[in-house]
Amino acid sequence: MSLSAALRCFARRLPMVMAGLLMASTAIAADSTDAQRAAFRQAYIVAQQGGDGWRSLASELQDYPLYPYLEAAALTHDIRQVDRARVEDFLKRNPGLIPASDLRRDFLLELARRLDWDNYLALYQPGINDTLTCYALQAQLARGTRLDFDRDISALWAKPKLPGACDPVLNAAHDQGLLTTERVWARIDRAADANQGGTISAIAGWLPAEDVDAAQRIAMALRDPAGAATAAAQWPDTPRHRQAAMLALERLARKQSIAADAGWQKLQSHFTFAPDQRDRVLYAIALFHATDFDASAIARLTALPTSVQTDISREWRVRAALALQDWNAVLAAIDAMPPTQQQDGEWRWFRARALNELGRSAEAQRLLALLAQEPTFFGFLAADRLDAPYAICQAQLNGDPQREQALLANRGLLRAFELFAVDLPRLARREWDQALNGADVETVKLATDLAYRRGWYDRAVFGFNNGDLLRYYEQRFPLVSQDGLVRQAEQAGIDPSWAYAILRAESAWMPDAHSGADARGLMQLLPSTAVLVAKRHGLDWAGDDSLYDPATNITLGTRYLAQMAQRFNGAPWLASAAYNAGPGKVDQWLDARGTLAPDLFVATIPYKETREYVARVMAFSVIYDWRQHGKAVALSERLTPIGQTYRLPDGQTQRKLVTCPAIVTPAPVNAGTATAPATGASNEAPARTSSNTH
Repeated sequence: MSLSAALRCFARRLPMVMAGLLMASTAIAADSTDAQRAAFRQAYIVAQQGGDGWRSLASELQDYPLYPYLEAAALTHDIRQVDRARVEDFLKRNPGLIPASDLRRDFLLELARRLDWDNYLALYQPGINDTLTCYALQAQLARGTRLDFDRDISALWAKPKLPGACDPVLNAAHDQGLLTTERVWARIDRAADANQGGTISAIAGWLPAEDVDAAQRIAMALRDPAGAATAAAQWPDTPRHRQAAMLALERLARKQSIAADAGWQKLQSHFTFAPDQRDRVLYAIALFHATDFDASAIARLTALPTSVQTDISREWRVRAALALQDWNAVLAAIDAMPPTQQQDGEWRWFRARALNELGRSAEAQRLLALLAQEPTFFGFLAADRLDAPYAICQAQLNGDPQREQALLANRGLLRAFELFAVDLPRLARREWDQALNGADVETVKLATDLAYRRGWYDRAVFGFNNGDLLRYYEQRFPLVSQDGLVRQAEQAGIDPSWAYAILRAESAWMPDAHSGADARGLMQLLPSTAVLVAKRHGLDWAGDDSLYDPATNITLGTRYLAQMAQRFNGAPWLASAAYNAGPGKVDQWLDARGTLAPDLFVATIPYKETREYVARVMAFSVIYDWRQHGKAVALSERLTPIGQTYRLPDGQTQRKLVTCPAIVTPAPVNAGTATAPATGASNEAPARTSSNTH
């Protein structure tokens, strides 16, 4: 064979040779990484107990990306014995790293505890948090430095609530004459707007004696609006007492609209309310009469001056009309919305519903045809009404090994992946956010897809959350088999696509998710609920933290879902509402409006969080059904009428086609298919929101 022929042969074989070498090196690297991860886990446990015992376990980890976390963990445990020199040495060797930032914060807190202000100021960096800022000001005061309001206090003073570390600073500012009456009242007003009665009570004593009672009554209005509304009849008619009375009536309306109405009738003649105060009270009373579905609600909301109305009051005018099935009133209420609000999918759906009910079917059909092109709760309902396929346009992501390797040259991202691999997801998410802060869309897409392929599923939920990124359905709605969801759902007697949807809505695939109500894990179960479910079904229970184990959480979560379904004739949409707000609340709503069609019932759920949750879960159910079967059970089949028994899909169930229309309208982030999980109550008025109950 000639040299040229040999070279040509080698050239043809080179890709195969390189591929073989790459596979071999990858296998060696994987073995090496697995060993490093195992060693890190062991060393990290020891490091969290303090001392230097971890070092012998980490002797081969000096080049491992997570090595700084070991030393930081040991230093943090020993923080009360550590000196500044050791901390500064660590900070110099690990500039910009999260463990270094955390260690600085923790050591500053320790120095403040020691009242070691010289070392505190030497290590302090502005902007970490309000607690450390106030300790820095305490340090300056300890040196005899006088405060300057604009330089030292104004930014803190503008906040309605501050940590306890700021109390000595504010006291000093008061003693130095910096907290004038005007400034104290300004902060009281901000605290009142933020419902921070404790702040008002704490600083009321800095007012002139003649103002103290009025300030305390403002605090009372926030703390005990019913008591304040009653007592207000004996208050003098001063500007600040009028403010307190107005706040009391506003807040009373949120819980007891009838009592607020009665209080207003008494107090409107006692106080000379300013026009804006009068409007605020009437707005609150009208709005919360609507959330109670009072017969006068529509008239009250319609009568509000245009300048007082908001998107929220206008939408509740529609909901009150829907509860009465007054279709002319529904159309009038939607027409009263500004054009941008009318474009929300919910209001386009109910406009079409109203037009159809009023015999204007041609107009309704045109609206439905456009809405049916959107992969949302209301888009799916529109497609069902037209007997049209669902419009879901899936985009594909193709891996790029070379770019992925270049991406992993970002040490922060590499640390994020390693932290995820060693089961430290909270730290992993922090590293991820820091590493990709300011990154372009293509870099985020590549990193997110890489995370998905490594089993880090929640990254796509948060990363692919707007515009064309919503079309990456494989990544946003993963089908994960290793935790046994399909098997557990089938054993529990519920539809796996619904179980997937609940899990996706609850935790966004974060196994360590933890709500303020102490709900835990993938399906966000309360430990108290989990104990009862385990006992009822004869399942093992290994303690509260076992809910962070995906298999345990899914086993118990699917059983609890089944219990909710059984309570409501198997209806997944009602069971979803119960899963979010509690079955007792759903029973109350059924007693009040149980004759409504499912879409009307969902629209009249008083809790914003639960309304959106039900729509989101049911839309997710359609998408997961399609992901599993290539087609989807019709959403309208899942929304069984109240009182009718729901039939579980099986192999004989007809499923709808899914197509991609020529003109694609991406789903808005809040339209039911794209949002991350609701982890707490909405802050939108009306503030009648649910809390995790499962």
